[in-house]
Amino acid sequence: MEFDSEEAARKFYVDYARQVGFVVRIMQRRRSGIDGRTLARRLGCSKQGFSPNNKLGPEKRPRPSAREGCNATILVKLEKSGKWVVTRFIKDHNHPLITAANGFSKADDKDKKIAELMTELERQDQLCAEYRDKLLSFIKNVEEQIEGLSTKIQLIVENIRRAESEMQKCCKVRKPGYLTITGV
Repeated sequence: MEFDSEEAARKFYVDYARQVGFVVRIMQRRRSGIDGRTLARRLGCSKQGFSPNNKLGPEKRPRPSAREGCNATILVKLEKSGKWVVTRFIKDHNHPLITAANGFSKADDKDKKIAELMTELERQDQLCAEYRDKLLSFIKNVEEQIEGLSTKIQLIVENIRRAESEMQKCCKVRKPGYLTITGV
């Protein structure tokens, strides 16, 4: 097989892996010593090879390895024509492939779950917008009520001042602490 670009070859292998039931790991790249462009790329099953056993210290606990020595790989090389050609393809896996009972791979299930979560996120965004509008309306209503109460309080204060002023006109002080009402 040949492809127009390295990206096209990678996409093909990833799509193939999704259908078959395994995950791709990008493994090796060979570059030109002259200009640094990629001349070859090797992709394989994520369970290809074995994990290196590099402990960094006594407190490091060993982790279970996902690699099982699988040999499934594809190697594509850039030809002089500018096309990327498959020069090696190993199809066989030494482990069970990941397929769900309904025939969809885990990657398809993830895509479906992502789509469901995006739909739920959009719904929650709409609810937030509605709640925000209701809250702003409530705040406006409270502000109007406060303004109305403030006006009423101002009228009461003015009425009390007027009443006090009239009381002072009607009453005169004879002795400290005593009031006399005139006109009675």
